[in-house]
Formats: sequence, structure tokens, C-alpha cells
Amino acid sequence: MADDLRETIPTFGSGGAQRPEDVSVRNWSALSSVRVARTGWEALVIALVAVAVVGGTELWVRLAGVESYVFPKPSEIGTALIDNFDLFQPHLLVTLRVLVSGYAIGAATGLILAAVITQFPFVEKVITPYILLLVTTPMIALVPLLILKLGFGYSPRVIAVALAAGPMVMINSATGFRRTDLGKIALARSYGANTLQLFARIRFPLALPMIIVGLMVGAIFGLLTAVGAEMVGSSEGLGNRLMFYSARIQMANFFAVIVILALMGILIYVLFYAIGKKWASWEA
Repeated sequence: MADDLRETIPTFGSGGAQRPEDVSVRNWSALSSVRVARTGWEALVIALVAVAVVGGTELWVRLAGVESYVFPKPSEIGTALIDNFDLFQPHLLVTLRVLVSGYAIGAATGLILAAVITQFPFVEKVITPYILLLVTTPMIALVPLLILKLGFGYSPRVIAVALAAGPMVMINSATGFRRTDLGKIALARSYGANTLQLFARIRFPLALPMIIVGLMVGAIFGLLTAVGAEMVGSSEGLGNRLMFYSARIQMANFFAVIVILALMGILIYVLFYAIGKKWASWEA
């Protein structure tokens, strides 16, 4: 009974009130709970608002006489993004290499730790303080120390990304593993299922929505950490380009790099949303 109470989220209100949905990749934020546009009219309105925002910014910068070294026109940013993409591409590939390498290590480690601590509570008591330390410590602050020990190169940045992404994956995955219906586990045990079968057939499939959310959040945190690490201690990468163009007051190129980073974040969001819609849509 104690375990049942520990894993049950209390609700308030009348007995007939609608039960709130669990957090998942389809409803973890207001942005993922609705479609972008249901009709052509909605799509047109969305497009017109986007044009108004960009065009309004362009008009305001021109009328206000803002110098390009303070805030460039959107047209100048777009031109820099297209004309100078060959300059950005090598650094984009470097950032992607650091992100993918560190994220793969951190996500795999976080997922394994989540599975272990939900099966062995004593292990959770041992590692929880260190996980909390990693979550509350900005990994960018560790980059100079990692560079001092490992030298300049990919290793310090990859480790920083792994340390940033891993705890996010672990926390969300462990939450998903713990929300497994205990009735299903009891039924499976009555049929003779062992621990590995319970995990593979019940815990993991039911926890998949939260696992995907953890992977999504971990990837976004990993991207932020990769860029920050490149700003602190690297001679390449998009983060380094931000420092380079800022120091030389090349603001059109500076904002073009920011647009690339924003598009990378959006692509991460869309990718994991599509994965969740395909593999975890049953939970809706």
C-alpha cells in the first residue's frame, strides 16, 4: 500500500472531475498540444503575422535609423545567411559533431541509470546527490577545468554536453518507469514474468512517452551547452563564431548564426515530436 501511495499523484476536486493527462511528448507544453493550422485560413493568418513581424522590424529599423552594427535589418541577416553560409557550414558541422557525440553518451548513460535506479532503490539513494549536483551546476562552468585537464579539442565539449543531457534523460525516464500501472505488473507476475520481462514488456513501453520527452529536453540542453562550451574554450564551432562576429561588430553574420542555432533547436523539437507521435501516440 505504501508503494501504491508513493507512486500515485493526488488530485483535488469532485470525484467526477476530469483527470488531467500525464506529461508526454504530445502535451509537455502548450505548443505541442495543438496543430499548427487546421484550415487554409488559419495558415494564411499565421503566415501574415510572420510577414508582419519581419516586415515591421525591417520598417522600424529603417525609419529609426538604427545602425547595422547595433541591430541589422532582417534583410541584411537573410542576405548574410545565404551569401556566407559557406563560412558557417564548417563550424555548423563541428557543433553537430560535438552535440551528437556528447548527446549519445549522455542519453545512453541517463537511460541506463534510470532503469537501474527504478529496479534497485538503494542505488538511487547513492547517486541522487550527484545527479542533483549535475542538474544544478551549469556545465559551461566546468569547461575551463576540462580544458585544463584534457587540453583543447573535442573531448572537453563532448563531456560537457554529456553531463548536461544525461541527467535530463535520466530524471524524465525514471519518472516514466515509476508511473507504470502496478496492476499490470501484478498481473504479469501472476503469470510468472521475471524482472527482465516486466521491464521489457511493461515498464519500458508504458514509460516511452516520458522517455521521449527526456530525450527531447536533453537534446535541447545539449545544444545550449555545446554552444556555450564553444564560446568559452574553442577555436571553432557556431559558439566560437558568435564571439568572433561580436568582437568584430559583424552583426549581420552574428544574427545569421543565431538563426541557424534557432533552426537547429526547432528541428530537434520537430524530430522528437514526430518520433513521439509515431511511437507513443497511443498514450493520447
